[in-house]
Amino acid sequence: MTFYKKLFTAGWDDYELLDAGGGKKLERWKDIITIRPEKQAYFKSGISFKEWEKIAHWEFVSKKNKEGKWVSLKANSPENWILQYNSLSFHLQLTSFKHLGIFPEQKCNWDYISSKIKKNDSFLNLFAYTGAASCVAKSKGATVCHVDSVKQIVSWAKKNMELSELQDIRWVHEDALKFAKKEEKRNRLYDGIILDPPAWGYGTKKEHWKLENLIEELLITCRSILKKNGLLVLNTYSPSLDIKKLYLIINKVFPSSKCEFYELWMSSKSKKELYYGNLIRIIK
Repeated sequence: MTFYKKLFTAGWDDYELLDAGGGKKLERWKDIITIRPEKQAYFKSGISFKEWEKIAHWEFVSKKNKEGKWVSLKANSPENWILQYNSLSFHLQLTSFKHLGIFPEQKCNWDYISSKIKKNDSFLNLFAYTGAASCVAKSKGATVCHVDSVKQIVSWAKKNMELSELQDIRWVHEDALKFAKKEEKRNRLYDGIILDPPAWGYGTKKEHWKLENLIEELLITCRSILKKNGLLVLNTYSPSLDIKKLYLIINKVFPSSKCEFYELWMSSKSKKELYYGNLIRIIK
């Protein structure tokens, strides 16, 4: 028996994975359909690309430097719009890095947070991006701290908070690990922490870092600022950190905690299954 399970996340009314294959994925975001590159879609698509192009509004075309451009497949298609998740509203827009503003596979974590976070709990969102998890926790009555190293992304997250008719999220523009270490020195503790670090990235001063070099230090710091019986959720999507390596690191850092290990997947409407990385849930 393996130590991890497959966890299938799902879409909702405003989001659906329609198909995947041939290095791409076809997605519906409310009324807008996009085609994006997807390296995990190494299999044959369920529907032909010709059929994709008949219904899609936009396709992202990659360039060598990981940026790219969106190509319009339908005239007068909007470049930004609002997506709903339960009572929350998120601003989506086309970006040069193929992302639209949320990672829909994270719905399983939004639902999990909703079921675990209580009113007045303290919640920390590290590598918080545009704040979907921050808004979910705030909507449950938590005291929320949102940390991201990109100033424009923090501004985007504020917009999502306002669209969702929420207020008083604490915004921090800083490197996630540096901030967590400062919180450790301040003896500040949290009931819940979620972190979704990229495989590599830059800090606020353009410091380059790789997740595999910092993951253990990051988790040790998070352990020190997590309350007893507190919840930690970790997502990773790095070829250098497979689930076996994560298992060894997690059990070293949290030897007496309850830990659940998952591979995160999503099934498309065409019955194709797409891998979205690893997910670990820890109760300290």
